[in-house]
Amino acid sequence: MLKRLLLIGMLFIPIAAWAFVKPVRIVAPQLAGVSCLNDTMCTDDVSRYQEAAKLYDEALHFVDLSVGSIENKPRVIFCNSDACFQSFGLGKRSAATIGTFGIVISPRAWKPYYVRHEMIHHLQNEKLGMIKAWREPKWFMEGMAYSLSEDPRQKLSDPFEQYRSKFESWYRQVGKERLWTEARNL
Repeated sequence: MLKRLLLIGMLFIPIAAWAFVKPVRIVAPQLAGVSCLNDTMCTDDVSRYQEAAKLYDEALHFVDLSVGSIENKPRVIFCNSDACFQSFGLGKRSAATIGTFGIVISPRAWKPYYVRHEMIHHLQNEKLGMIKAWREPKWFMEGMAYSLSEDPRQKLSDPFEQYRSKFESWYRQVGKERLWTEARNL
C-alpha cells in the first residue's frame, strides 16, 4: 500500500507542478511550445532568433563587465507573443527571472536594459543563493537591477524609483569591489 502511494505521489507531483506552478515550465520550455535553439536560448518565434541572440550576448557581456561574472549562462526564453509569456504564469510583468533556472522575456521586454536587468537578477541568485536572494531587501534586489542595467527611464513608478535611489546611495558607499561582500551582510 505504501509503495503504491509513493508511486502515485511520484507521478502526480510533477504533473501537478506543471499544471499549477507554471514558472516550473522554464525547466522544459519545449513542452510549453517554445523552440530552444541551444541550451541557453529559446523563443516562440524562430524568425527573431538573431535579434534574441544579439540581446542575449550583449546583456551577458554587459553584466560580466559591469556587475560581475555570471558562472552559469542562464536559459532565456524570448516570448514574441503574450500567449507564450502567459504560459509561464508570470502575470503582467515585463520579464521574470526564476532563481537560477532561467529568465522569461515578454514581447514588450525585447530591449537591452530589460535583458540586462533580468541577467542581474540571475547573477544575484548565483552570488547570494536563491534563498538569500529571495530574502534580500527589495530595495537591494530591484534597485540594483534597475540601476546597474542602465535602465534609461528617468523616473520609474513607485516603489521602484525609491529602490533605485536607495541602492545607488548604498552603492556609492560600498563600491563595486565590495558589492557582493556587503550584499551578503544585508
